[in-house]
Amino acid sequence: MATDTLKSATGAGGARGGLRRVLLDNGALTALVVLVIALSALSGDFLTTDNLLNIGVQAAVTAILAFGVTFVIVSAGIDLSVGSVAALSATVLAWSATSAGVPVVLAVVLAVATGIVCGLVNGFLIAYGKLPPFIATLAMLSVGRGLSLVISQGSPIALPDSVSHLGDTLGGWLPVPVLVMVVMGLLTAFVLGRTYIGRSMYAIGGNEEAARLSGLKVKKQKLAIYALSGLFAAAAGIVLAARLSSAQPQAAQGYELDAIAAVVIGGASLAGGTGKASGTLVGALILAVLRNGLNLLSVSAFWQQVVIGVVIALAVLLDTVRRKAGATPVAAGTSPGGKGGQAALYGLAAVVTAAVVAATSLLHSGSAATAAPKMGLSLSTLNNPFFVQIRAGAQAEAKKLGVDLTVTDAQNDASQQANQLQNFTSSGLGAIIVNPVDSDAAGPSVRTAGQAKIPVIAVDRGVNKATTKALVASDNVAGGELAAKTIAQKLGGKGKVVILQGQAGTSAARERAAGFAQGLKDYPGIEVVAQQPADFDRTKGLDVMSNLLQAHPDVQGVIAANDEMALGAVKALGAKAGKSVQVVGFDGTPDGLTAVKDGTLYASVAQQPSRLGRIAVDNALRAAQGRKVATTVKVPVKVVTKQNVAGFSG
Repeated sequence: MATDTLKSATGAGGARGGLRRVLLDNGALTALVVLVIALSALSGDFLTTDNLLNIGVQAAVTAILAFGVTFVIVSAGIDLSVGSVAALSATVLAWSATSAGVPVVLAVVLAVATGIVCGLVNGFLIAYGKLPPFIATLAMLSVGRGLSLVISQGSPIALPDSVSHLGDTLGGWLPVPVLVMVVMGLLTAFVLGRTYIGRSMYAIGGNEEAARLSGLKVKKQKLAIYALSGLFAAAAGIVLAARLSSAQPQAAQGYELDAIAAVVIGGASLAGGTGKASGTLVGALILAVLRNGLNLLSVSAFWQQVVIGVVIALAVLLDTVRRKAGATPVAAGTSPGGKGGQAALYGLAAVVTAAVVAATSLLHSGSAATAAPKMGLSLSTLNNPFFVQIRAGAQAEAKKLGVDLTVTDAQNDASQQANQLQNFTSSGLGAIIVNPVDSDAAGPSVRTAGQAKIPVIAVDRGVNKATTKALVASDNVAGGELAAKTIAQKLGGKGKVVILQGQAGTSAARERAAGFAQGLKDYPGIEVVAQQPADFDRTKGLDVMSNLLQAHPDVQGVIAANDEMALGAVKALGAKAGKSVQVVGFDGTPDGLTAVKDGTLYASVAQQPSRLGRIAVDNALRAAQGRKVATTVKVPVKVVTKQNVAGFSG
């Protein structure tokens, strides 16, 4: 009797333990199922064919990068360089196929070779140079990004059409990036589960010293592991460039963190020895689903970063709980129930998801459309007062007109903005307003919106190779000329000046720099002693100006491509600002205008950003209602000095 009771208790406990073990071993899959169900219930726009394909496209680049990082993390390493290597490979491809006149096929080979070489350098520094992986790959992050900027001269390079087609669809519905992602995922699974090098990765990650003593050539294996990571980074860079129809020297910034997060969320351990391709794919999909769903739910871009961070922390916590609970290590091709059990688990997850989603979709099927017209506004960044003012003006006008306006922050990432525009398109908004990170990169997404019959209004910067209903903007080149002439006249046509340039690769930086150069042509007595980028940032403006003062203490004027950099320069100049050294900024931000009023900033070329936002929303509503709008709406720039600042309002 006692024996029977013990068996019964053990069986019940074993069943509960088995369920607990399954949930712990497949936490990422469980999380993905819950996310899909929750977002389907919360948003009627989430569960559509177009939106699900959007999620696949948006996950593709991160997933391909993450597949390469999986090899590294399984072997207990880290690779922080994959984002920069992706940008460098894409830049090499575009430059080779255009400026160098190399055949496209050879240019692709060169791009792939670039990624592999970068990976080999990482591997050599780690295996033979004994550098910690963190340091070696951090150095490559900087080198790769710098070389990308050197090759491109800080400007995006358009891709040949034959390469741009990699960002299109097959049969009019299957996105090529999704297909590439699947192929790279299968290749990853094969390498991890069916090859000698894959088994070596697990051995090195489990115990490197034991692997060495067992006869494994650890140093050579590390070279191969990091070369594979570089290869996958190159593939991701090519896919990303194809999506944007151009190679962006600043592309994929921060993607290395997303890639690492996807691998960890997918069940791999940063301690090494565990990880698999399917888990990495699920991790990348979780990140894409989260961003897509939060966009559809109009969650603030700032809160989105908080949510992503919490998810990553929870994933690492789950890994800790799993290891403490003695859960089965997740190796390639293994699961608690073998391959058949793994397939059955994924099948069950799909069935449960489909059933619950079908039920929740009934919540949206009979709902009436809201009376307020819906619009989306994608801003290049909200980390700059100028664009914050555009948002404020747009939101004020939207409230006045009864428009439901969703605002997103692209964080100066052309790829992220492409994702946001695709989300807007799949949501079936009445109109879209875009402030492009880059005019070329926004083209494909704007064309897709046009095909969906959604009018697009461009604000502050135009969109190339795509049709917009209207462009609401000031002329950056004309404003740059005005800034240069203003300081030249203040200096009496003679003197030494320095120019603080904007972020390399952005259209605003290029256009304003061109305006500065054009305006100074009429003043041969003005000598430009230095030009340095300060990335539109006040802190960098302070640092760069402080450095330039060491070499040019007799400088008499500063032209900055925005007010933030100008205010940094004012801080560096100290008592000289507004007295022996005149500073001219750009944008007419509140802080900039305050400095003009105080006399430390001589002038700011104001673009009236709030007015730009208001006019953009007004024109978007007109376009959505089928009314006629002007193709170009120019908002004049204005030089604001101490004499007229009191009456100026942006």
